Amino acid sequence: MSDEAESDALQRKIIHIDMDAFFASVEQRDHPELRGKPVAVGGSSKRGVVAAASYEARKFGVKSAMPSVTAQRRCPDLIFVKHRFEVYREVSRQIREIFAEHTDLIEPLSLDEAYLDVTDDKQDIGSATLIAEAIRARIREVTRLTASAGVSYNKFIAKIASDQNKPDGICVIPPRHGPAFVASLPVRRFHGVGPRTGEKMARLGIETGADLAGKNEQWLCEKFGSWGGYLYLAARGIDHREVKPNRIRKSIGGERTYGEDKWTEAELREALDAVVDIVWERIEKNEARGRTVTLKMKFADFVQITRARSLDRWVKDKREFSEIGHVLLGDQIPVEKGVRLMGITLSALEGVDDEEGEDEVEETTPVQPAFEF
Repeated sequence: MSDEAESDALQRKIIHIDMDAFFASVEQRDHPELRGKPVAVGGSSKRGVVAAASYEARKFGVKSAMPSVTAQRRCPDLIFVKHRFEVYREVSRQIREIFAEHTDLIEPLSLDEAYLDVTDDKQDIGSATLIAEAIRARIREVTRLTASAGVSYNKFIAKIASDQNKPDGICVIPPRHGPAFVASLPVRRFHGVGPRTGEKMARLGIETGADLAGKNEQWLCEKFGSWGGYLYLAARGIDHREVKPNRIRKSIGGERTYGEDKWTEAELREALDAVVDIVWERIEKNEARGRTVTLKMKFADFVQITRARSLDRWVKDKREFSEIGHVLLGDQIPVEKGVRLMGITLSALEGVDDEEGEDEVEETTPVQPAFEF
């Protein structure tokens, strides 16, 4: 096989589809009186949290995971609606049926977004851009909702691109433009770069993808550990992760936020039992086995901690799962601050390689494009 033919064989066409303000848009679709108004899906109580916000609300700085009281303060006219997950799941099912018309290589990330590999598309359209436009049009026709799309040659760039022209937009980054596109980005647009990492990068003089690309891999690994290898490749527009239709679930868990802080041991243990019941039901439904139990607690001042214990074998049953959780909880009692949230998770699941993160990038030779997007 010639070098050019080999490049053709390896080149991918990836689409990242992301629904626009999904939960809130469904509510505005089903309740015409909400259209054009700032809407938040979630609880309006003092302990409520915003699950999703309409674009009208986002103009005021309202965003998901924000405490409801903060959201209301930023947007006094904000309208809160209760979530309807059964409706969102049904719409998500409709969307995935549309994806399946074009490819079987679909990797859902959540109810409202997914990667698609359309290198070999079912309808022989040939152009990832035309496929993305066809999918967006079909979603609008079937669901009366809008979706944004990023089209590129790898998952990293496609995901960033889908956010570039939101809402109801498309952004196409062909391989020849990939490195320059990444170089122009603020590093906080990179997947995994949160506020703390962004601040650390700023202190090191790294503000853009170009700044990051100016650092060698050894330096990045010294500053950011094993993640340095990912940053080195990403800064050059390189990401060889495949779209995985059967994504391995790495953990199963759940959490609950309380209307009133939990202080006493009796309250905390009762709260943990309730979460254990919910999570173990999910574990049994998924027929999962794992070795690590993690307890999560968020206090009244929003400081969050996690504590974990791993076994050298599978957690054998619900009783043992609960017992480990209670031991971890006991280590935190008495609490100095009220507990507003508690969660428990089973991880190190059967079939999951602990050393392999879902966002790791394989170190291989960059693939050069040889066909049109």
